[in-house]
Amino acid sequence: MQLIDGKLISGQVKQEIAQEVKQIVAAGGKQPHLAVIIVGHDGGSETYVANKEKACGEVGFKSTRLAFEDTITETELLAEIEKLNNNPDIDGFIVQLPLPKHIDEQKIIEAIDYRKDVDGFHPINVGRTSIGLPSFVSATPAGIMELLKRYKVETVGKHCVVIGRSNIVGKPVATLMMQKGTDATVTVCHSRTKNLGEICLQADIIIAAIGVPNFVKAEMVKEGAVVIDVGTTRVPNASTKSGFKLTGDVDFESVAPKCSLITPVPGGVGPMTICSLLKNTLLAGRKEIYG
Repeated sequence: MQLIDGKLISGQVKQEIAQEVKQIVAAGGKQPHLAVIIVGHDGGSETYVANKEKACGEVGFKSTRLAFEDTITETELLAEIEKLNNNPDIDGFIVQLPLPKHIDEQKIIEAIDYRKDVDGFHPINVGRTSIGLPSFVSATPAGIMELLKRYKVETVGKHCVVIGRSNIVGKPVATLMMQKGTDATVTVCHSRTKNLGEICLQADIIIAAIGVPNFVKAEMVKEGAVVIDVGTTRVPNASTKSGFKLTGDVDFESVAPKCSLITPVPGGVGPMTICSLLKNTLLAGRKEIYG
């Protein structure tokens, strides 16, 4: 069993991005600029946004944080998005989810100029990804693909089981795994799937993104499988300083001994998500996808 080290790989990717930014700026080009809109004071969201700002500093990006109280109206938020759409200095921006219940998240996502949608959630980017055209690929699926590539995981003709069908992870990662060049045979399972355990037992690669702590047990995994754990649920734990422990969708202790490769939680997929966001911002700054 070998651990897939997301921290190590994300460090390598950040170094590569930082080097490219240095070359762009040295040649008189524009420093890439990422903006983040955050609404309210959700602890997880605030930590994530702070990590994004730190990562921007590490690779030489400009970063702007626009923070609003959760009393902001949908109309006011749409107006702020329009300002960023029209600001030529902003290469890419994201609206941190979740949003307060009185705001329609889908309406917000669709209001973002798809050429600046570095989260890859806009229907145009999702559609382009699905038919294999250049696009901003959503960050977590892109991070998963980068880990598989850098650990030289064979995907051609392999059976990949994706557990979860969310628009953010499950659907896009299934699409990427079946694209030409990756060429996996993909089965998507979810909460209504019958015989889920039996299907998982057939998998060469399992991507668990169902949001249920320790859902994948040892009896669901065949010997030598590659397991990618996307889950990040805060589970109460009295032995930690914070009072909780970040727990994945895979029962790591029982599953890991059966795997050829497995991602830990934390330190696996998580660090790659921010890296993918940085890569998309770099592409946006270079006008490489949408000139």
